Amino acid sequence: GGYGDVETLVALAGDIDVIFIGTGDEIAYIPRDLREKLEEVGLGAEAMNSPAACRTFNVLVSEGRRVAAALLPVTKS
Repeated sequence: GGYGDVETLVALAGDIDVIFIGTGDEIAYIPRDLREKLEEVGLGAEAMNSPAACRTFNVLVSEGRRVAAALLPVTKS
């Protein structure tokens, strides 16, 4: 798919278990082929708006979990 640098996310396999994908102001779905590519290498992917992704990421990092976040900016003030 044309999702930018997917290989950067795929390269995280083995170091993390879940990627939180922050979709900006609103929640959006992860395209099926992108989700499947991540799952093929053993990565879970959870989409949510970017503020929720940041909060969830911070909580799980504080618990010592193996997580990453890929975030789109929030444009509303």
